[in-house]
Amino acid sequence: MLRISKLTDYGTVILALLASQPDRQLAAAEVAERTRIALPTVSKVLKTLQRSGLVMSTRGSHGGYQLAKPASEITAVHVLDALEGPFAITECSGEHSSCGLESDCRVGHVWQRVNSAIRRALADVTLAQLAGVERSVATTVPLTRITRITRE
Repeated sequence: MLRISKLTDYGTVILALLASQPDRQLAAAEVAERTRIALPTVSKVLKTLQRSGLVMSTRGSHGGYQLAKPASEITAVHVLDALEGPFAITECSGEHSSCGLESDCRVGHVWQRVNSAIRRALADVTLAQLAGVERSVATTVPLTRITRITRE
């Protein structure tokens, strides 16, 4: 099963909050209170997001965290890469494969195609869409296409 970690899920919630308040800096304590995520977890996630360049922080009594760039320029793949590392569904799907079977494998190239398709789909989803501050463009399959597929 493909599933993001709880920390990445929390990171998305935190980023969505920051996206909803683009002109404000929010202290970690306020983020924790508003998201109902424990302060130590919020602090850990914010530091990781800062190191990855997705958020910036300002120290001081009026400091806090805010997005480093507009939510429309941050994609789901940026968030996953920042919090989980580069996305790869199999060992050979990543940038730096270390699979000893790769040269003789008959299925690896297919998993690499699947990985690329998932990565492209994640790159098409922005933080603004995730946060609900921008409508997402629906990707739909015409009903006639679905009917044809199920009848074949």
